[in-house]
Amino acid sequence: MTPKHLGQSSALPASPREAELDYVPNPRPGTLYLVRFAAPEFTSLCPVTGQPDFAHLVIDYAPGETIVESKSLKLFLGAFRNHAAFHEDCTVGIGQRLFDEMKPKWLRIGGYWYPRGGIPIDVFWQSGTPPAGLWLPDQGVPGYRGRG
Repeated sequence: MTPKHLGQSSALPASPREAELDYVPNPRPGTLYLVRFAAPEFTSLCPVTGQPDFAHLVIDYAPGETIVESKSLKLFLGAFRNHAAFHEDCTVGIGQRLFDEMKPKWLRIGGYWYPRGGIPIDVFWQSGTPPAGLWLPDQGVPGYRGRG
């Protein structure tokens, strides 16, 4: 499991499908713990208008045998900048791909999308019931309140 991106010059993938995620051995196998990635400036494109959409993503997972290498995750998420998809597809697709490839004990993703047409859309997905004893802090992203 040699990372392809870590310590290398890597271009932004043309699409999420082309992005290669790197996984490395869990440094604490057998230990139940939570890893959190926050991407407060995630962007994709509206599949109807082509206009940019913005979200704050929070990805929480309990590692199994591997962890995701953060540079490859950044490149994967960055590949959505020119990807046209609905909020639901982006959020759930990211969570499912990470879960399917990394095989963590548990994973959840919260997609806190900024308003489109005056309506903010929040999308949540998790792989199942969290393992007993796993500390699950709140994702810390308040609901959209606009200007007031």
